[in-house]
Amino acid sequence: MKTLKLLDPRLSWALAIGAAYVAARALGLELPGGDALGLTGLALLGAFGHCDTLEGPVIQLARKALQTGNVNLVLPWVRAEDEDEIRHAFEHAQAVRKLGPEARELADTHFFETLVRIHRAGEGAPYTGLKPAGLDLGPAVPAADKALEDGAVEPVINLLTDAVREGVRRHFHAAYHHRKFDVNDVRAGRAYVDAYVPYVHYVEGLWDAATGAVGHHAEHGAHHAVHAAHAH
Repeated sequence: MKTLKLLDPRLSWALAIGAAYVAARALGLELPGGDALGLTGLALLGAFGHCDTLEGPVIQLARKALQTGNVNLVLPWVRAEDEDEIRHAFEHAQAVRKLGPEARELADTHFFETLVRIHRAGEGAPYTGLKPAGLDLGPAVPAADKALEDGAVEPVINLLTDAVREGVRRHFHAAYHHRKFDVNDVRAGRAYVDAYVPYVHYVEGLWDAATGAVGHHAEHGAHHAVHAAHAH
């Protein structure tokens, strides 16, 4: 899985804003910008999350572009340096579509594939083909899309906040259950470390997203866990 450093700045920004907003809500904090900032980040996450499906926003706009002859509908979804390639693919598709129903279907599919491939390359993500409509995207992406339709982000915030809260609790209880052990029982000590490290990384990751801080447990997590284990 690619890290944020390798992703297009738009996706990195969306992930940071969405995660920061949800994490802050779960921790009882407030971020500058309020719901407007959170809505923007979460909306972008939803768009990136299903951009390669036949019912996603990219393909829907591509269909409309081909029907209306207006390529500008899809150009915001690609980088400026890729615009010429998309324009060329669009013009080619428009010409082929005039040859008949079968040719139109082939031309549309080729344009969809080209657009999504270039769009995902701009995100720093591989192109793995178009995904069929009706794909199970989980609850978050549909909720993000519905929020945009309804103009209400609170259901998305509640959904993600509940997930974050449950995740913290799950990791906490796993670590707490193993925290007291005989120092001479190495197997029990390792069980504690195996639960402690994910717990601390999970909490720290949420905090880093919410505050923009740079954590240190990712590099020294095991050392800290062993030290903490022997302290009990």
